[in-house]
Amino acid sequence: MEMDWANAPHSMGTTIIGVTYNGGVVLGADSRTSTGMYVANRVSDKITQLTDNVYVCRSGSAADSQLVSDYVRYFLHQHVIQLGQPATVKVAANLIRQLSYQNKSMLETGLIVGGWDKYNGGKIFSIPLGGTMLEQPFAIGGSGSSYLYGFFDQAWKEGMSKEEAEALVVKAASLAIARDGASGGVVRTVVINSEGVTRNFYPGDKLPLWHEELPMRNSLLEPLGEPEPMHV
Repeated sequence: MEMDWANAPHSMGTTIIGVTYNGGVVLGADSRTSTGMYVANRVSDKITQLTDNVYVCRSGSAADSQLVSDYVRYFLHQHVIQLGQPATVKVAANLIRQLSYQNKSMLETGLIVGGWDKYNGGKIFSIPLGGTMLEQPFAIGGSGSSYLYGFFDQAWKEGMSKEEAEALVVKAASLAIARDGASGGVVRTVVINSEGVTRNFYPGDKLPLWHEELPMRNSLLEPLGEPEPMHV
């Protein structure tokens, strides 16, 4: 039986990354959304705002991750009204953990929560399938993360600067895009610290190329290079 790729569920077979640094956190993600083997959206935004100081990276089912994000944003809004102060990163992550765990038989989404608050500074929490919550100095998720575990073991270090952390996130995302067919497009980053939030955008043609990757072309008709002369 032939599969109908066009009508398959939207999935963010994805690369999502969260990294702490000395003063805050950097979140990053690629932008490819797939329906089976078909790329449904080349430039989707997988880093979603929950509050002024907390964001979430989404992977897995696009519908599930959007639903969880919408619920948690609503609950956090109520929380802020009742307490009169911003929610901490841990409160936001705990709400996601509760929703994920209570609905683990139905939800297919893994999330990384990152942000900054005045009590604990920059924090990263990973909530994979099933609803476990892990506080980590860095977290990776999605299909592209399989290619990054060894890289992060080697490249991550304590006390990085903001620039070093963002460069690490962009490099990791580009490495995953090079190897993982379900990751691609552009790279978006969000930097969160005591000064606020900064969003950055890295177009696909400005990302570094890795082993045997071909440079981007505007047309399939463009030649790859000068043809080599034929020798008789």
